[in-house]
Amino acid sequence: MSLLPPDPLIPADESDVPAAAMTAPRPRASVAVLVLATLAVGYTLWAAQDLLLPVLLAMFFALVANPIVRLLKRLWVPRALGAVLVVVGGLATAAALGSQLVVPATEWVGNVPRELKQLAPKLREWAKPMQEANQAAENIARAAGGEPAKRVQVVRTEVDDPYRMLMTTPPMLASMAAVVLLTLFFLFYGENLQRRAIALLPGHQQKKVTVEVMRSIELELSRYVLTISVINVLVGLVFAGFLYALQLPLPEALLWGTVVALLNFAPYVGALIGMGLMLVVGFVSFEDPWLSVLPALFYVGLNTLEGQIVTPIVLGRRMALSPLVLILALLLFGWLWGIIGLLLAVPLLVCVKLALARVEGMDGWARLLE
Repeated sequence: MSLLPPDPLIPADESDVPAAAMTAPRPRASVAVLVLATLAVGYTLWAAQDLLLPVLLAMFFALVANPIVRLLKRLWVPRALGAVLVVVGGLATAAALGSQLVVPATEWVGNVPRELKQLAPKLREWAKPMQEANQAAENIARAAGGEPAKRVQVVRTEVDDPYRMLMTTPPMLASMAAVVLLTLFFLFYGENLQRRAIALLPGHQQKKVTVEVMRSIELELSRYVLTISVINVLVGLVFAGFLYALQLPLPEALLWGTVVALLNFAPYVGALIGMGLMLVVGFVSFEDPWLSVLPALFYVGLNTLEGQIVTPIVLGRRMALSPLVLILALLLFGWLWGIIGLLLAVPLLVCVKLALARVEGMDGWARLLE
């Protein structure tokens, strides 16, 4: 007799199903069929991204918020009210942060074209030694009888469509509203949906294993996302404090600290984007050439310290992912779904690893991802 209390997701009237008789092994599919099936799945994920991305984002947010809702339920807060409080609290936090950053972001975007025009003479001055070396090489080639390479000038034209923003804003708002509503519905009815889906499984042992896998993924993914979020917020605050120490205005420093924190959710790719962006910020904000590259150098050092020392120590090896597998996942999901794919790549990979680690016979594949 088992001493463990019954799980609410497993029906109490189910009993263990005896082992089935030995059957003939299933025929294996050919390599061509597997390749075609993989291509079909990839094309479906790309073609249906307008439908899949809101659902995946809502499932992700609900998975992260579900332990908080369950904790509120233990404190005698009804599940529906707890879900509303969590979602409204998240939206209020995002709105408060956005209201503080929208003014410096708008000013910076409006001033960037003028600042970049002023930056062009400075860059030409810094690039003068390279131009002189290039001119010397052309003189040597001309003296040797060769013809210097002809410069090709590419002129790009773009039609400015004033209605483009009006056409793209309503679908974006509709997608955001769909994510919020789907998150609420997943928090409202997700537990009942899990219970009914698990009831369809044939055996009690399969139900028990499925519940354990789902619970472990929910708890560990929530812990992982919370830990990564705290680390990224601290990284953003440190970087904002560094920019403020360089005499940048506080709202602008907070803006770039927030950008750094958001980019840190996409490993490697976010660091590359952030380094290029900090170079532009340094060149636009400072006159001294050495002071201009200082934000990018500090960002690279801070990102290296966080990625190589802080995060591995805090999360441990249990959440470690292979850099090669991580880069491949970022490339795949970034190609499929753009920026949102880059943000979802790591949580999806963590979910796959946690599920494989708890399924019997699949732990080797989980170790392959480490």
